[in-house]
Parts: sequence; structure tokens; C-alpha cells
Amino acid sequence: MKIAIISDIHGNLEALNAVLAKIDDLNIQSIYCLGDIVGYGPSPNECVELIRSRNIPSIAGNHDKAVTGELSIESFSQMAKAGVLWTKSIITEENEEYLLNLPYSIQEHDIVFVHSSPDHPEEFRYLLSPEDARESFDYFSNPLCVVGHTHRPVVFCEDYTTKEIRRDKKFIVNVGSVGQPRDGNWKACFIIMDTEQYTIEFIRVEYDVETVHKKIKAIGLPQKLADRLLAGM
Repeated sequence: MKIAIISDIHGNLEALNAVLAKIDDLNIQSIYCLGDIVGYGPSPNECVELIRSRNIPSIAGNHDKAVTGELSIESFSQMAKAGVLWTKSIITEENEEYLLNLPYSIQEHDIVFVHSSPDHPEEFRYLLSPEDARESFDYFSNPLCVVGHTHRPVVFCEDYTTKEIRRDKKFIVNVGSVGQPRDGNWKACFIIMDTEQYTIEFIRVEYDVETVHKKIKAIGLPQKLADRLLAGM
């Protein structure tokens, strides 16, 4: 069985539409979302409604919980705060209720799905390096944990020996970001996993980034939020 795993849409409807079209072209029926559907981007309601209409299982990201008021934005950057406050001002009651009810983790297909890390997922810790990931391996028994949050696709192995996932070792895979990549590549990123062959493939998809850039500027969010999309940073 092949499944698609997406994360960190961040209100970028154009990127989400392009990714879902690619998934449909690949005839993949099962999709999971690792959270941060909203925040930063100009189309939060449309993105939530699309995830809901497709019945895509999703978990909670820190921006989702910040928009609902469940998470303080005190530690957020000024750009992140601006995105959250603007999103809070326009999110519909129905979509806010959906975000309120998102879980912090899902376990299916012998995979742990979380937004940030399997250890205390509600604290939204960043796994930016093998050292950051090291302490997380003790918090899940499945062979694979998939995460988002950093917007940077990467594979961490528990003993640092390989980046090719295997059933006899534990791995943490960051699937990258649909709506705001930060690895120097502006194209939307997600993964396809073959649960039978036990392989993963990172997919990059072009989308109409110029339209999103214009939308962010039009609604008065910080210029840097728009410009960083063009650079993938």
C-alpha cells in the first residue's frame, strides 16, 4: 500500500492544491497530514476546508493550536505572531472547532505520526540535527516516526548508519513542508511511503508561488513572509 504524508501547509492553498493533484495523479488514496494547516499563509480557511472535505486524517501543529488559543505565541517570532493574529481574525467558527479537536499523534500502519517529536509532542520541540533526534527514539516502539515542524526534509536513523529506512531499525523522517519549505528549495515537499516495500520517496512539486506572494502582500502580512517563499527559506 502506498500512502502520502504531507505537513506544514501554512495557509498556502496553491501549494496544497498542487500537492493533492500530484497525489491524485499517482493514484494514492490514503493521505495523512502532520499539522500546521494554518499560520503564515493567506488562505487558512480554504486549506482547512480542503483537508476536511478530503477526509484527510490530521494532527495538531503549533500554529494550529496557537490560532485556537491553546498555545501561547510569546515565544513565536514576530512574523509567526503576525500570521497567527491575522489568521485568528478571519478563521471561521467551524474551522476553529476542527483545529481544536486535532490530536497530537496518530498511530497507523505501524507508523507514529506527530507534528514535531514523539517525546511530549504537545511541546513542539525542533529536531534539527541527529543530536536533537537522539533522545526521541526512546519514546516510540514502532520502527518509523514521521514528523514535520522544521520544514526541512531529512531522515534520522537511531544508530546513524543509514538514511534508507528498514524494518530492523528505528527512523524519524521529516517529510518537509507543503506550504513553506525552508531547505533552500521553494517547491512544495511531501513523501510517498510504500508500506509493503518499506520505502519512502521525497516528492517536490512546483506551484504558483507568485500568486501566494501577491496574496500575502495584499493582506498586509510582513513582506518577508512573502519573499521567503520565493527562496524556500
